[in-house]
Amino acid sequence: MRIRLKFEREDIYWIIATSVLAIVLFTQVSFSWGALVVFLLAYAGIKWLVIEWKESLAWLWTTLGVIFSSVFSIYMVQYLLLDEELRAKIKDDKLWLNIVCAAVLYTTIQSLTNNFAVTCMISHTMLMLLATINYFVFMFRGNEFIFSDIRSAATGLSVAGNYTFTIDDRAVYVILLSTLFFSFIRKCNISFSDKKIWMRVICISAAILGSVYIAGETANTVTETWEQKGSYKNGYILNFVLSVRDYFVQPPEGYSAETIAALEADYTQYAGEMPEEKPTVIVIMSESYSDLSVVGDFVTNQEVTPYYDSLTENTIKGYALSSVFGAKTANSEWEFMSGNSMAFLPGGAVVYQQYITEEPTTLVSHMKNFGYNCVALHPYYETGWSRNLVYPDIGFDEMYFLEHFDENEMVRRYISDEEYYNKIIERFESKSGNEDLFIMSISMQNHGGYTEKYDSFLENIRVMGGIYEDANQYLSLLNKSDKALEDFITYFENVEEPVEIVFFGDHLPSLKSKFFKSLNGKGLSGLDLQELQDLYTIPFMIWTNYDTEEVEIEISSINYLSTLALERAGLPMPAYNQFLMDLMEQIPAINSRGYYSISEGKYKYLDEAEGEEAEWINKYEMLQYNNMFDLKEQSELFFPYFAR
Repeated sequence: MRIRLKFEREDIYWIIATSVLAIVLFTQVSFSWGALVVFLLAYAGIKWLVIEWKESLAWLWTTLGVIFSSVFSIYMVQYLLLDEELRAKIKDDKLWLNIVCAAVLYTTIQSLTNNFAVTCMISHTMLMLLATINYFVFMFRGNEFIFSDIRSAATGLSVAGNYTFTIDDRAVYVILLSTLFFSFIRKCNISFSDKKIWMRVICISAAILGSVYIAGETANTVTETWEQKGSYKNGYILNFVLSVRDYFVQPPEGYSAETIAALEADYTQYAGEMPEEKPTVIVIMSESYSDLSVVGDFVTNQEVTPYYDSLTENTIKGYALSSVFGAKTANSEWEFMSGNSMAFLPGGAVVYQQYITEEPTTLVSHMKNFGYNCVALHPYYETGWSRNLVYPDIGFDEMYFLEHFDENEMVRRYISDEEYYNKIIERFESKSGNEDLFIMSISMQNHGGYTEKYDSFLENIRVMGGIYEDANQYLSLLNKSDKALEDFITYFENVEEPVEIVFFGDHLPSLKSKFFKSLNGKGLSGLDLQELQDLYTIPFMIWTNYDTEEVEIEISSINYLSTLALERAGLPMPAYNQFLMDLMEQIPAINSRGYYSISEGKYKYLDEAEGEEAEWINKYEMLQYNNMFDLKEQSELFFPYFAR
């Protein structure tokens, strides 16, 4: 390799044009003078460089170049997307896997181009384009761009004109450094003129080996889809690759259109007659609501939820398995409304952001077919878990988010349950005389974390026998929720028209392991399946303001609750819910961790199922696959959309 300086006339034009670009950026975005001067000097110096490569060592320069370029591209991606504090969170092993992902791309492109400079410009541009899309997507909706979002790209482009595109100083530095990178790479005219075949074989082999390595190292790594977790837990490029992996769900064993048709033969479109007076149905998915005594015994200075505990009249009450712990509320919401289960989806998946079709069959579509006006209500930002995009597809007629609530009525940083319930009552009171009303609502008051102190919030509950500050705050929040629930139920006790209220928690709270260790003796790790499922068990009830039978259900799961609600309301039972009723008899509870085996009286992993239990689980998985992924052969009997 020989390096020398050579000035050519056309270089001055490139230097002038690039200087104008840099100065324009400087006038539009505030960044340091020093950076601008260093960039201009470096660019001019690179333009005058002439590098002569020894062709016999082309393989060495290409190998070193791919390594350097992969590292550079990944650092640019992470630098663009995360501030310094979040960049420090990514672990070395995940950063390494991101670099391997970039190297796979570089070697694949190299096998096609046979030109290192062209390879680098194409590969770096592709990676930075992906990062730039994510940069703006996160700016607009508050969570990251993943593979499944490509399906809704047309929708995103149609509303892009409503947003203002701005960049910060980090984005400018990435532009300037990438410009220097491209300028230098253009000097690296390395190619394999007489050895194309073996070069391509080596590059393709390296790409395949890299892909296999990534797959092996990430077998238990989940796609992160909440806010910027994908970028600081997995690294953005790796997280995007994982989202590609998770998007393609394979059909279950024995799946075919004929199998679905055979299942259809056992069910009718709707079972039962419409009642003369349809009840108003109100669903309360209470944020982080739980009964921690399921995990283990503890003593507090006063009762935590005395009102909820006392409810028995006209009530179905019990416990249900959630598929999530401490986060990912949207999956519980989806399990309830769809009757489907996270048991058959990749770990870490969030259905709202990865698998929602344009016309999903849910409890909402059935209620619309029954003549109900369907209302969604959530006192937080509409972009959370992409609800603003998902809810219209689900079919909600009205949607109420944070801006529709009185933001002076806060507990800590979230809308209080009292204000949340008042909004539901307000919507109930405003309904017309002949309106059948269904409300699906998700509260926010008890959302984590639980360590920050607030002068405006009195922590009146204390765990006796230890210092557990986060648990004290959480239990105090539950106590406040209990008082609000009492006022809410009391209001509807005095309403003449029939009302059904479905109440359940979405998941247990994410408290410090020390407190959970005081309950189960182990904390959050080293648990067997029975102990683990305790951390996924939430309370639920279905209450009516008219006479209904009192029922205690020892264990169920969230995917069954909408079926129980339809049955208790006396509404016709759709075919899929008829199947779920039969499934409950054989598999009373199922979630992402396993299922409850009646025959053995304990929790088991799905792959441990045998005999009739295995057959029913397989039927369930096949119907869910037909619902979510086989849209061409989707069963019209089990999964009708609402009549437009």
